[in-house]
Amino acid sequence: QVQLVESGGGLVQAGGSLRLSCAASGRTFRAYAMGWFRQPPGKEREFVATINWRGTNTHYADSVKDRFAISRDNAKNTVYLQMNSLKPDDTAIYYCAAGRTYTITPTAYDYWGQGTQVTVSS
Repeated sequence: QVQLVESGGGLVQAGGSLRLSCAASGRTFRAYAMGWFRQPPGKEREFVATINWRGTNTHYADSVKDRFAISRDNAKNTVYLQMNSLKPDDTAIYYCAAGRTYTITPTAYDYWGQGTQVTVSS
């Protein structure tokens, strides 16, 4: 069992930056690939970024590539999402997720956090 708690969301102006954190409980954190997903207002949940268990492989949605960076610290049981050059279209609830497979498919993830709101003003 893995419990995930996101933090770091908030209100930021366009062009600004935020860093989201996702703290995981349990000693098996390092066994899981981690993903970030988001759900914009009135839209379905979408993939943002994923990182494998070692932290050696990452993959991003085209919409965030070159602006966002996912990383993890297995010693701290934490995964991060550094978000730069934020746009109003990045406004969403951001969720972290843990799964056995390094993938962009949300249904492959077993555990989810409660989400953190990110709002980007124009």
